Amino acid sequence: MIKILYFARYREQLNCDGESFELPRDNYTLAELLAELRARPEPWPSTLGDNNLLAAVNQELSQAEHILCSGDEVALFPPVTGG
Repeated sequence: MIKILYFARYREQLNCDGESFELPRDNYTLAELLAELRARPEPWPSTLGDNNLLAAVNQELSQAEHILCSGDEVALFPPVTGG
């Protein structure tokens, strides 16, 4: 089981600040998790479909090939812009 946290506009658009997620198997990657979340009905694919989505696993920015482990915390947030 992992914990997924949604931040900023993702939280608002999904009307969800987080959830528990059961990993379906070992060697499950962050990319596979994102694909599964994006396969849900709207508003999931349009909200999380951003190619610039940022993901942190256990508070460290992570790449799509990162392998998730039981107990991990995955935070998803949109890219931050400065100005």
